[in-house]
Amino acid sequence: MTEQPVDDRVVVYHYVPPRPRVVVKRDLLPAFSVLSTTALFGLPLGWVWAWLAPPQNVIVAQDGSLVPVTGESYHRLDGLMIFVLMGLGAGLLTGIAVWLLRSRRGPVVMVGAVLGSGAAAFLGQRTGVGSAAGRYAVENAPKVGDLLLKAPVLESWWGLLAWPLGASLAYGCLAAWNGLDDLGRRLA
Repeated sequence: MTEQPVDDRVVVYHYVPPRPRVVVKRDLLPAFSVLSTTALFGLPLGWVWAWLAPPQNVIVAQDGSLVPVTGESYHRLDGLMIFVLMGLGAGLLTGIAVWLLRSRRGPVVMVGAVLGSGAAAFLGQRTGVGSAAGRYAVENAPKVGDLLLKAPVLESWWGLLAWPLGASLAYGCLAAWNGLDDLGRRLA
């Protein structure tokens, strides 16, 4: 059997599906909503940290300074690590929750989630340190040799990076795992 003759004028058309574009203008309001909602979750996180972070036992010295009891200075690191772990967990939950907003997936909402996570960590730090200071307030003037509970503090700003890092890590891993060009924005 012979093959059919093929005309030389026939051009083979290679269909390339159009790549979806990043929609910035339509996603600005949802991104701002994600930013503000995420930032508000920092307030209860800071309050919970104030209850979980251990106070430091200190003794009032002759010159009025507060000297930590042996081994109690480790509680400064304990408070920071509790805040970092809480921020990392909240960041992972934030990234997953924002990913579940299927019709708004994309870089604009991810930037909103990361900025909101940074604001939440800042608000959590301010709220937590303030709540802890109120919880361990000294009522009377201390005398020399008194044992006091010093409120936990966050002396390093590195703890603020845990929440945005967790959110970007979770959202980025879910976006990489998705494999669709439009990240599954279309519901049909």
